[in-house]
Amino acid sequence: MRILVLGAGGVGGYFGGRLAEKGADVTFLVRQQRKQQLEKDGLVIRSVAGDITLQPKTITASDPASAYDLVLFSTKSYHLQSAITDLKPFVGEHTVVLPLLNGVAHYPILQEQFGADQVIGGLCFIETTLNSEGHVLHSSPNHYVVFGEFGQKDTERIRRIEEALSGTKTSFVRSGHIETDIWHKYLFIATMAGVTTLMRAPMGPIRESGGDDFLRSVLREIESVMLAHGAPLDPEIVNKHMATMGKMSYEMKSSMQRDMEKGFSIEGDHLHGYLLQIAADHQIDTPLLKAIYQNLKVYGITAGKA
Repeated sequence: MRILVLGAGGVGGYFGGRLAEKGADVTFLVRQQRKQQLEKDGLVIRSVAGDITLQPKTITASDPASAYDLVLFSTKSYHLQSAITDLKPFVGEHTVVLPLLNGVAHYPILQEQFGADQVIGGLCFIETTLNSEGHVLHSSPNHYVVFGEFGQKDTERIRRIEEALSGTKTSFVRSGHIETDIWHKYLFIATMAGVTTLMRAPMGPIRESGGDDFLRSVLREIESVMLAHGAPLDPEIVNKHMATMGKMSYEMKSSMQRDMEKGFSIEGDHLHGYLLQIAADHQIDTPLLKAIYQNLKVYGITAGKA
């Protein structure tokens, strides 16, 4: 199976690198500057699960195009439209697109651009970043992808994809209820990103300061918005997420918080802004979510990323 990874950043670089490490046929679609960096230094991954340095296959959007079997769509939401443009020449009628973005707002866009049947569900759990040298730094025990067909379908292609993604030093987990998994991750990341960026602190100090009640309140508020939208949530998901957050390392930060610390663009509109749109449609009052989003908008103005 020919696999194309969109980007070679913290997410695409890590998961694509683990696939290449096991011998899968992986190519990275990258910008020219990143291509030159990878050709010079290789794809360097520094990970708690084991370091690797690979010489990956790379292409740019201007290179001759041919269709791939599977695309790992791992860009940030604010690069969604440009990424779609770059990717289109490499998507054929049988190409399957596996998105690894947070949230849900990107799915209708990808389905419209590539065809509803060619987009499957996906998400990932990992804490990674790129350092100044372009190395992928993976710093926490979690590093896995969850994927599956919408509608709880068991298809021949999803079994082929499962086989192609198996046998790596990370985990690619096939799910029979990917819609629920996506919304559960959305609830988790919207809360964690929202609270850590609002308080400018990792999870340890937030919990230590008595922030559990605040975390639970944010989870409940976002849960109410998602349920009004018809999201298929587990009735115990808030308790489960609280248990997970309680076990996180003292220094655990959200990727959005790390991006803010570096002065980078963030996904506030894609995550929290989209939830506020749903809340407005259903006339749900969301004071905590509004405060989180206001903080993100102020950051966007002061950092020149609005």
